[in-house]
Amino acid sequence: MSLTWELQAQKAKDTLHNSIPKQWLLPAHKLPSADTKNVEDFPRRSGLLTEKELSITDMSATSLVQEMGAGRLTAEEVVVAFLKRSVLGHQLLNFATEFLADRAIARAKELDEYYQRTGKLIGPLHGVPISVKEHVGIKGLTCNAGYVAWVDDISTEDALLLKCLEKAGAIFHVRTNQPQSLMHLCCSNNLTGTTLNPYNRTLSSGGSSGGEGASTGFKCAPLGVGTDIGGSIRAPAAFCGSYGFRPTALRNPISGAKAPEPGHESIRGVIGPLASQSVEDLDLFQRAVIDQEPWDIETSLAPVPWKRVKPTRDMTVAIMWDDGYVRPHPPVTRALKHAKAKLQAAGLKVIDWDPYKHEHGWDIISSMYFPDGALSQRNLISQTGEPTLPLTAWAFAYSSPDPLTVAEAWELNVQRDTYRDEYHALMKSRGVDFILCPAYAGVASVLGESHYWNYTAIWNILDQPAVVFPSGLSVDLQLDQLSGDDKTYTPRGEVDAREWSKYTGPERYEGAPIALQLVGKHFKDEETLAAGALVSGILNGGTEQTRSML
Repeated sequence: MSLTWELQAQKAKDTLHNSIPKQWLLPAHKLPSADTKNVEDFPRRSGLLTEKELSITDMSATSLVQEMGAGRLTAEEVVVAFLKRSVLGHQLLNFATEFLADRAIARAKELDEYYQRTGKLIGPLHGVPISVKEHVGIKGLTCNAGYVAWVDDISTEDALLLKCLEKAGAIFHVRTNQPQSLMHLCCSNNLTGTTLNPYNRTLSSGGSSGGEGASTGFKCAPLGVGTDIGGSIRAPAAFCGSYGFRPTALRNPISGAKAPEPGHESIRGVIGPLASQSVEDLDLFQRAVIDQEPWDIETSLAPVPWKRVKPTRDMTVAIMWDDGYVRPHPPVTRALKHAKAKLQAAGLKVIDWDPYKHEHGWDIISSMYFPDGALSQRNLISQTGEPTLPLTAWAFAYSSPDPLTVAEAWELNVQRDTYRDEYHALMKSRGVDFILCPAYAGVASVLGESHYWNYTAIWNILDQPAVVFPSGLSVDLQLDQLSGDDKTYTPRGEVDAREWSKYTGPERYEGAPIALQLVGKHFKDEETLAAGALVSGILNGGTEQTRSML
């Protein structure tokens, strides 16, 4: 049995190996040693990229489109720069499942020919390289979703979201890794292995869109496509120092993304963007997709056009310091204090937010994740006999041993909807527009230790849009030592004790960026991104707002 799964898994390894553009591989002796933790700045030292290519890969998607529109850059030189950086990133982080170099360069040449002939861009994402999580299907390519049993499955058409992006001018140049079961905040499977964090390779890149976290965090792509049912876009963005957006469900098309439980509606997964440079680029992605009215094809989508929203300081931001269940680690609390001071200095109204029944919310969503008792997932794993990875088993343990009855599922739906109404009413009654909170109890987890994700999952059960961005800070070996109060802290329960005990000091998390999460109200996606751009700009010393969001 083990031979069977290993032979099948080798097919995915071969697909990846055969797709790598070998001309851009660095020899092993030119790579950082295996014990080098932080490789985020290695592209500049590697000698692989020219100064112009380094400049290109440091640009936002918005800036790249502007430069191509002005004729100062070609789509071909842009995609080659990001392909080269992606090959290097994969050598260091193991983030890719397949490179699409030939088709990406051919597509870029088509866009350049169109521009030369017409003097116009083909769309709002003209020439922008976008990395794509593997289980988002691309016509004619395998789609395994992290399961050995699906290694031979071929997508018969592009996912609808990818069709929208391509029509807008995007170029897909690399596909990215995901964990077995799509339910880890680490990124490891039996096909292509484990993806690492560019800021500290002993840490997780996040999950389940962990390949996308590494891709955007290492600037292998200005934009990426991820999915999120409990934090799977936001945690990778937070862990890897990039940007991520979880839209309200039924805004973005999700048809063509492969999962073991199609038709699961009690808790909906969403597709959304990650970005290497800015919240503004997340808005660019959303606008490019929704302006094409995908609800005319995927009719379950809400027919809600994308609004142009101007960022405003006339808003109330409530800071949630703690979810009442698991205490954040010292670096996260420091970033929240930093944010409060910065936002108040910028004239925003900032108040405190008392979390409302977050443990109850976790009880609901964790019961909904696997309504069939994870039978669908277990069957896929047993088909080949591939090993069940530790974090897969951890996630499955949240399900009941037996499938939910219809009555039990209905009762959970009632609890979900009641909880949503109560939470929204509380935000209204307190005059709160947005909640600023941790994206995770700590910074990026140590590999294999990402067990608690309710700082993101709570907004999935509430179905509220949320954007993650860097706080501008990273773990500091002096500032993030345990204080006297920290050392005498008495955990509130077993889960709190488990998560708190992981922080023995900042040394375990050296170099990790510290991210924050801004949460808006249901279907206020545009407003959430506009506010996220403003808050991120304040925290990072700029005013991240341009005409594209107006």
